[in-house]
Amino acid sequence: MQDKRYWIGVASRDHVMRAVQGGFAQLCHGKEAPLKKMNTGDWIIYYSPKMNFKESTPHQKFTALGKVVDNHIFQFEMGNDFKPFRRKISFIHRTETPIRPLIPKLSFIKDEQHWGYSFRFGHFEISEKDFMLIAKKMIDA
Repeated sequence: MQDKRYWIGVASRDHVMRAVQGGFAQLCHGKEAPLKKMNTGDWIIYYSPKMNFKESTPHQKFTALGKVVDNHIFQFEMGNDFKPFRRKISFIHRTETPIRPLIPKLSFIKDEQHWGYSFRFGHFEISEKDFMLIAKKMIDA
């Protein structure tokens, strides 16, 4: 049996809110590969660098927290021949949490001056300690 793992997904707040409402994860513009890395029982926290996909208004908050429900990855017809891959997530009640106060405490941020560099690939694994730090802030707020 594999131990649970912890992940960060990066998406604009508007896209994250659609995912929360629909109970799914969609990562890296609908690619299948990042979803395949996750397993049932894993946890994901979404980080939103900006408010809306088509705008540049910064948000810089952790916006959603959820658990991977099963290992089923599926495609969803969005129209215009866009069929992103998704997987089911059970999101829990949380408060959006600013990243800036957490930057010095997160081990995946290697350079505090260039902290955004960690999020450039859109999906990555984090330690349980980092996950617990972020999740506690999101749940206790």
